Amino acid sequence: MKIDFNNTEVAFAPKSNADLKKAHILFKTIANPGVVKMGNSMLSLALKIHFPINWIVKPTVYNHFVGGETIEDSKGTIAKMAEYNVKSILDYSVEGKEEPEDIKLAFEETKRAVRNAGANPNIPFSVFKPTAMGRSIVLEKVSLGMALTDKEKEEEQAFRSRVHELCTIAAEVGVPILIDAEHSWYQNIIDDVCNTEMAIFNKEKAIVFNTFQMYRHDRLDYLKKSYQMAIDGGYHLGAKFVRGAYMERERERAALKGYEDPIQPDKETTDRDYNAALKFCVDHIDRIAIFNGTHNEYSSQYLVDLMIEAGIKPNDDRCWFSQLYGMSDHISFNLAKAGYNVAKYLPYGPVKHVMPYLLRRAEENTSAAGQSGRELTLISAEVKRRKLNR
Repeated sequence: MKIDFNNTEVAFAPKSNADLKKAHILFKTIANPGVVKMGNSMLSLALKIHFPINWIVKPTVYNHFVGGETIEDSKGTIAKMAEYNVKSILDYSVEGKEEPEDIKLAFEETKRAVRNAGANPNIPFSVFKPTAMGRSIVLEKVSLGMALTDKEKEEEQAFRSRVHELCTIAAEVGVPILIDAEHSWYQNIIDDVCNTEMAIFNKEKAIVFNTFQMYRHDRLDYLKKSYQMAIDGGYHLGAKFVRGAYMERERERAALKGYEDPIQPDKETTDRDYNAALKFCVDHIDRIAIFNGTHNEYSSQYLVDLMIEAGIKPNDDRCWFSQLYGMSDHISFNLAKAGYNVAKYLPYGPVKHVMPYLLRRAEENTSAAGQSGRELTLISAEVKRRKLNR
């Protein structure tokens, strides 16, 4: 079955004409690197000097990429997408805060989000960012095998305890939990806690999912090792796949510190390993659950093809497709229309605290591999189609 990703009627069915017009203006704006660079600089400065920005950010980029400031605010968006068989994953997207009170706030909010997912059938997964649950310097030192102070040892244990509590709640409410990947210098401790929690909670099915960033050249091998650990440990592997989000910084740090660059040499190699990982998982679907987090049309169609070849039904709960809210609706809604399991990552949080996430979305859309051109083409096609069908 070939999915028609060019079917804009399906892709933008939830959007009004006014919504499409706003989206067109937004993507046309962020397609300009100069405008984005200047805008990001101005917004970063405004945040530093506590200049009010809600009035300009919230009706524009925030509303397009974010569900709301709270779980309650996001319910309308969740319900609207569910009408088209597109589920939601609430992601508390407050980043870069490491004071004890900030970590506690993120932990408590994530617990609320996990419990909320258990009470809402339109939220099939919960998620959290590991660096929100502990100081990054501690995660880095543990990951690199560096000596810890007594205080840092306590922080490491507190981090592990928070992750365990989140996984425990997820298991209790029956909702799988996705543990996001981070920079490579934090990832070892994250992999370790993921494997520990999977061994506890994934005996019957995948509840805890690790995230594999396939732009790292070692991740395909690590996936195979993770599978073997699952076999040896008698549990199921939850595998979320993304291409990756930190390439420039990874390369810069490797060059600065003189260690091997962990990133693939080019996009083609990343794509090869990404798709090879999907095939490996489908070949071992009896012990692996797949979360295909991609804006890539080929990788989306490829998993569809693999599922058909293996006789896996579109709505099999072991296979999910996901894209970020506000992007790649042509993939999400057309897959859902065809009966496949689809869940949008739906960020939420206060405007000023979600700004780092929004700035990253704007920057990635200006890159050579960004989405702006594709989004503009699809939006324009739908505007034209609607005009002709009036």
